[in-house]
Amino acid sequence: MYLLETYRCFINPFEEKDYSDVKKLFTYQEVRRFLGGIRDEESIQQVLDDMLDPTENSSFYWVVREKQTDNFIGLVSLDPHHDGTYLELSYQLLPIWWGKGYATEVVKSIIQHALYDLNLSRLVAETQTANTKSCRLLERVGMQFESNIMRFGAEQAIYSISSPKGLFYETFKTN
Repeated sequence: MYLLETYRCFINPFEEKDYSDVKKLFTYQEVRRFLGGIRDEESIQQVLDDMLDPTENSSFYWVVREKQTDNFIGLVSLDPHHDGTYLELSYQLLPIWWGKGYATEVVKSIIQHALYDLNLSRLVAETQTANTKSCRLLERVGMQFESNIMRFGAEQAIYSISSPKGLFYETFKTN
């Protein structure tokens, strides 16, 4: 059983059985390049434990797996943004899956789920401006650039998407 399905992926809520796969994301230098670097063992354990009870902080964590092989692709989440008003869309994929359209496919699905199934009126995303691939991805899935800010010692780009139903359906038409 899965929560969401895309053409090539299953997207399921994070569970304890996913610890070792998700831990790879927190220890992989390429993945963590724009996310504050590799985390230490203690902080990884705390994050994973917190992810098991996401309702405590109004968050959602999903593990992404390839349909054909059940191979772990990455993690996608909705967490309260730093401004405290909206949920922030975040994603991390192992580098072997980069550049193959998986992130776009999964992020589109999560946006649709958030705006239509969870009835959120708006989502935000924040990424370092130096992470140009992530900026392009957010624009490709229909998020609009709002502003740049300095946070975590680097310039960050803030993106958002709201739920004007007509425009949203045009963005997410499938073939």
